[in-house]
Amino acid sequence: MQALVATAHKIARTVYYMLKNRVQYVDIGAEAYEQKQREREIIYLKKKAAKLGFDLSPHNPAKAVAQAVVMV
Repeated sequence: MQALVATAHKIARTVYYMLKNRVQYVDIGAEAYEQKQREREIIYLKKKAAKLGFDLSPHNPAKAVAQAVVMV
């Protein structure tokens, strides 16, 4: 029920903003949305790790596999 109310509130705020500022809705697309979501998640995880006393660094699995192949 809370998710339903939150979604309705988000839609209402979006429609209000569009009407007030006379702007059209622009769909950013699924890829752009997923990229933004990933960036938000990374920021959240970095903050959470720092709070727990850890430091995060990016990991590229493709690069690790390429290095392992070269080493063999």
